[in-house]
Amino acid sequence: MTLLPLAAVPLAALAAAALILALHPLLVRYALARPNARSSHTVPTPQGGGIAVIAAALAVAAVLWPQPLGAEAATVALAALGLALVGAVDDIRPLPALPRLLLQAVAVGGVIAASGPRLWPDLPAGLEWGLSLLAGLWFVNLVNFMDGLDWMTVAEAVPVLGALVAFGLAGLLPPAPTLAAAALLGGILGFAPFNRPVARLFLGDVGSLPIGLLLAWLLYRLAGQGGLAAAILLPLYYLADATLTLTRRLLAREAVWQAHRTHYYQRATTNGHRVPAVVGTVFALNLGLALLAAATLLWPSWPVALSALALGAALVARVLRSFATPRPIPVTA
Repeated sequence: MTLLPLAAVPLAALAAAALILALHPLLVRYALARPNARSSHTVPTPQGGGIAVIAAALAVAAVLWPQPLGAEAATVALAALGLALVGAVDDIRPLPALPRLLLQAVAVGGVIAASGPRLWPDLPAGLEWGLSLLAGLWFVNLVNFMDGLDWMTVAEAVPVLGALVAFGLAGLLPPAPTLAAAALLGGILGFAPFNRPVARLFLGDVGSLPIGLLLAWLLYRLAGQGGLAAAILLPLYYLADATLTLTRRLLAREAVWQAHRTHYYQRATTNGHRVPAVVGTVFALNLGLALLAAATLLWPSWPVALSALALGAALVARVLRSFATPRPIPVTA
């Protein structure tokens, strides 16, 4: 098992890139995202690259896994495929918010029910399941919300998944989630060249929804192995940006289910930050958060966990403040 995750990364990357090249003419014809007032792009761009990412990740993980798929792995795969289907339909013809949320709840609820061990065994099982369902639903949607800039999902997912693979190789994450993390990492790396600024292809909801589900499952499993602080630190930038933005919009009585351009990373581009600088900052921040997460696993104690969380929150706050601050306009002679 030790070498399987290392093999999964390049295999999934090559498979995803090949699928994208094969599907690109169809995506141009049937899944073209046209710019509007809330878009970050200015020319029509095909979306749906997530089809290749998810297909490659699931196929490579299934082929390399040396045992028959258990209930948990089968449930996660079916749930990811289900959300990919929901996202594909939504990319072509937007679904109403309520049916979309209910379908997401079915997928997230099934994954939670199939996963273990429990995070809070002292709580009633029903209460824990309900809290986990809400957290999982929010995570799936925040990954979707944050996929609004070229390379943004790459800048978030690559450090998080890379850290999870490293944790698994060190014995801190079970073999099946480790292999899944490696395969998903490879799929996203295969997609990355097509999404580099200025993007020739977008991920689409067909990718962002199942990627959010898979990341949520992987972090849930990490937390279940005693890595709760690490599971919070790894996605802390996404959690902070999306949650603060949602709270601000709720207080302003805005329709939070409608598309907008008020996330911190979107405000950064409005405030004069170039796209490569924004995603580069997020990538560097996530590398730092991954190191802090690793520290909580290498030296498991409350003082280390609290210190790492405090430092991580300070780093995220600094980046958010930078994104929300307009850059000074250079004065020319």
